[in-house]
Amino acid sequence: MGIGVSGWKLARAVSRLGELGVVSGTAIDTVLVRRLQQGDHDGHVRRAMAHFPIAGVSARVLERFFVEGGLPPTQPYKLLPMHRQRMSRERQEITMLANFVEVWLAREGHDGEVGLNLLTKVQLPNLASLYGAMLAGVDYVLMGAGIPREIPGALDTLARHEPTRIRMELEGPAEAEPEYLSLDPSESWSPSEPLKRPRFIPIVSANSLAATLAKKATGRVDGFVVEGPTAGGHNAPPRGELRLTEAGEPIYGERDVVNLAKLRELGLPFWLAGGTGSADALRRARESGAAGIQVGTLFAFCNESGLDDAHRRTVIAAASAGTVRIRTDPRASPTGYPFKVVEVDGIQSQDDARERNCDLGYLRAAYRTPEGRIGYRCAAEPVEAYVAKGGLAADTVGRRCLCNGLTADIGMPQRRTEGDELPLVTSGDDVGSIALLARGRPTYSACEVVELLKGGLRPAGD
Repeated sequence: MGIGVSGWKLARAVSRLGELGVVSGTAIDTVLVRRLQQGDHDGHVRRAMAHFPIAGVSARVLERFFVEGGLPPTQPYKLLPMHRQRMSRERQEITMLANFVEVWLAREGHDGEVGLNLLTKVQLPNLASLYGAMLAGVDYVLMGAGIPREIPGALDTLARHEPTRIRMELEGPAEAEPEYLSLDPSESWSPSEPLKRPRFIPIVSANSLAATLAKKATGRVDGFVVEGPTAGGHNAPPRGELRLTEAGEPIYGERDVVNLAKLRELGLPFWLAGGTGSADALRRARESGAAGIQVGTLFAFCNESGLDDAHRRTVIAAASAGTVRIRTDPRASPTGYPFKVVEVDGIQSQDDARERNCDLGYLRAAYRTPEGRIGYRCAAEPVEAYVAKGGLAADTVGRRCLCNGLTADIGMPQRRTEGDELPLVTSGDDVGSIALLARGRPTYSACEVVELLKGGLRPAGD
């Protein structure tokens, strides 16, 4: 759910209702330091930071980033150093702290379960993110956008506070000597008790990927989320040759449909995602053998989500009026994965007019330079810089800065001399279900979403 949309308030609300609330760990370290620079007016972030078990980290972060009363409205946010293969201990600890805070707050005050969602493609911070969430007692880890084959084994070693490494993905030809990402908890502290090992649920879009992970992962896989191309955010590309509609959107076919009968043969539970925001969808999912459903779109626009309130109300009103459109853009994401963008009057979205600037860098891809060093590039950075790093100018066409756009979605746009960064609001294709739930109102709650999915709330017109 983007950056900070599925935040701790939403996850806690869902978990208190007996379901699995999931926090997004993507760029959560940036979200943490911007909350502090906004003044942390309700004190929740600082209260959670006080419980972080590694001594000295919270105090250092507060000294560096907390602004009493919040930054002036025109002052830019102070940035964190961008992630790299080898990071300082202090930088890794900020990532641990941010994930700890989000999970700790989501788990506060109830006995329900809480999950963490990470993107495999955003590989550089993932080990520190996992460890920080585990320090807070996270119950599930969900990961998509790639092949997280080594993550189950990493969860095992991190639970024992042992040095952990996973293979680093590099663009370009395969090298004889692989590169690794590593984390050694002993560099930060010396705990005696092991951590709870969370259950691991990869997000898949193909039977072959599910089978590979079930058989060849480095540790236990506990089930799958099966996500179809109608889900919001990033989608898996269509299998085979890319074909586009007249409007320039990817065409999906039978090869992109997961065979649930084959999936059941793996003997692991699975949940269906993408177009599942209704009681009927939940019923059909269970009839197909699924344990349940994963729902994003309905929750993304509820009161408890982290989405900026003005964006939320604009999309709900447009959905009720039938004037909102979801575009599956094959070019927007620097990752090369199709990405869904909400097109609606009232929200000025990031476009080609944006002055290119890569200062968050979560979607940068790693590559090996001709000199044998590790470099980093993003197809949404300035074209000249990307080409100088060996990238193709054609790969930059139509790319958007998702890092800054998604951060703007939650009311944390970077302030620049030419104006604030513009948002890139995303949603699943079933945005019409928002209108059924809102029933002509400007807002609705996470509790109402759960009631609707369970069949206890009758949508408008019934």
